[in-house]
Amino acid sequence: MVGDNKTCSSDFTLIGLFTHGATSGFLFSIICAVFFMAMIVNGVMIFLIHIDPYLHTPMYFLLSHLSFIDMMYISTIVPKMLVNYLVGKGTISFAACTAQHFLYMGFVGAEFFLLGLMAYDRYVAICNPLRYPVLMSHRVCWMILASSWFGGALDSFLLTPITMSLPFCSSRKINHFFCEAPTMLRLACGDKAAYEMVMYVCCVMMLLIPFSVIIASYARILITVHQMKSAEGKKKAFATCSSHIMVVTLFYGAALYTYMLPQSYHTPIKDKVFSAFYTILTPLLNPLIYSLRNTDVTGAFKRVLARCQGVHGVTREGF
Repeated sequence: MVGDNKTCSSDFTLIGLFTHGATSGFLFSIICAVFFMAMIVNGVMIFLIHIDPYLHTPMYFLLSHLSFIDMMYISTIVPKMLVNYLVGKGTISFAACTAQHFLYMGFVGAEFFLLGLMAYDRYVAICNPLRYPVLMSHRVCWMILASSWFGGALDSFLLTPITMSLPFCSSRKINHFFCEAPTMLRLACGDKAAYEMVMYVCCVMMLLIPFSVIIASYARILITVHQMKSAEGKKKAFATCSSHIMVVTLFYGAALYTYMLPQSYHTPIKDKVFSAFYTILTPLLNPLIYSLRNTDVTGAFKRVLARCQGVHGVTREGF
């Protein structure tokens, strides 16, 4: 018991992405810029959806919460990594590591489920457009959000106690830039078969349930689009779905490698690259994909700018 208590109270050391070599300062600047850009772009997306009445639709309601989740989970990882570089040490306490793992799993799990259920929104919009106001009512949207957050919370409450109760009796150096479950599992010693099995089942459920919804929704969408006779209708349907497909591909592709591929295929370098892709880059790419390819969002941005310029012009005339 004394040994276990000592293990639990000891700090970990995050190796991080920065090697303090010639390129570490440049890499630090890039990640810092990506972080602040992701926060700003997602914040602008939420602001536009909230303030512009043309964006008060179920799709944009869900998209605003996707942006909020992106802001939250990038904030659980990147600030700590940047501070560690600035102070020159990567220590993280057991409690902080547990909290980071818990929050990260909750936010990422919620995004997995939300992306899956957003595919249902696209299915209803294309396959049942006349029933869209009923099938995607305000109540249904809140149920989708509640289901997503429940799924994320379930992942956190299941995986965090399992991961952080492992006997970390070997090196306490985490060859990663945050406390990610597969990396923590490799750090542990002793018989990990039961832990690995439970973690694998949880991750399969977390990925396959929303992924099944996505596959089923887009299968029905493809059938409906194929039956359309209008070329303009097909083009509009593709434009409606393309942004969501791109986001799902980016996010799920990296996550499938991290959580579904056997440990024998993992290396520390690959783990860092894939994790950086879906924890650092994806929160920046998501709003850009949805805004740059979407005339509704760009139109809302122009209307807000015009409104601000109008107010500024009236103010100047008053003076």
